[in-house]
Formats: sequence, C-alpha cells, structure tokens
Amino acid sequence: MAGKYFEELEVGQKLRHSLGRTITEMDNVLFSTLTMNPQPLHLNEDFAAKTQFGQRIVNGIFTMGVVVGLTVGELTDGTIVANLGYERVSHPKPVFHGDTIYVETEVLEKRESRSKPDRGIVRLKHVGLNQHGDVVCEIERSVLFLKRPQN
Repeated sequence: MAGKYFEELEVGQKLRHSLGRTITEMDNVLFSTLTMNPQPLHLNEDFAAKTQFGQRIVNGIFTMGVVVGLTVGELTDGTIVANLGYERVSHPKPVFHGDTIYVETEVLEKRESRSKPDRGIVRLKHVGLNQHGDVVCEIERSVLFLKRPQN
C-alpha cells in the first residue's frame, strides 16, 4: 500500500505532498451545480465582479475536498478504515479559477484504538497553499488508521 500505517506516523511529523492540482472553471461550476449550490459567487461572473473578490471564487467545499484528496497517495491510500471527523476548517484566502493547490500535512496527535487492537486514531492538520504560497484552506481531521498487519 502507498499509504502509511499507524506505526509510521509520529506526532510532529510533517509531510509535503508531491501532487498539485490546478482548479479550473469547469471544476467549480460542475461541483457547485452537482451539489445544488447556486451561490452567485461561484456561478455568476457579473455578480462576482462587483464583490470584493472582483471575480468568481471556487466553492470552499470543493477546495476542502481537493486539499484532502491531494494527501491520499502518500498518506492514506489503502491504510485507513475511515475519516472520523473534520474540525477547524478555515479558508483564509479565496481560490480562483487557474490557481494550483499544494498541501502540507502535520501529525498533531495519535493514540491506539481502545476497542480495535489493529487500529489507531490520528489527528492530522492539512494546509492547502496556492501557487504563491498563500494559505487557502486549513483542515484538522481525525482518521482511523490500520496498524501494520502481523504476519
């Protein structure tokens, strides 16, 4: 598996994920319409041009999904049971069409599962940055990781 097992993660450990993702207008419009979100900041260029942003901004829930998704290959691919919760989600700066998102992860806490000896709970902080290094999304989440299988 490409993901990390519970034992491979240490509190304070930081990972800079190698993948980046450029966000397109189609991504934003499709996600917003598929999720029934008619917010004109995402879909109406005329409306958005008259706001403080001067243009449409990318749906924050989509941004959050991309930030988490960019971590999968190097962190959780095949090694987690479930996401247990998302906490402290913030969007300090907007994402615009054409921005490229990169992610850094820090391990905040970890503990063994009290009910399942083959698992452990890890609290992670993901920081999404645009191509200029501006923080556009921060997420803390708790994840149920598998322990390395015993042979």
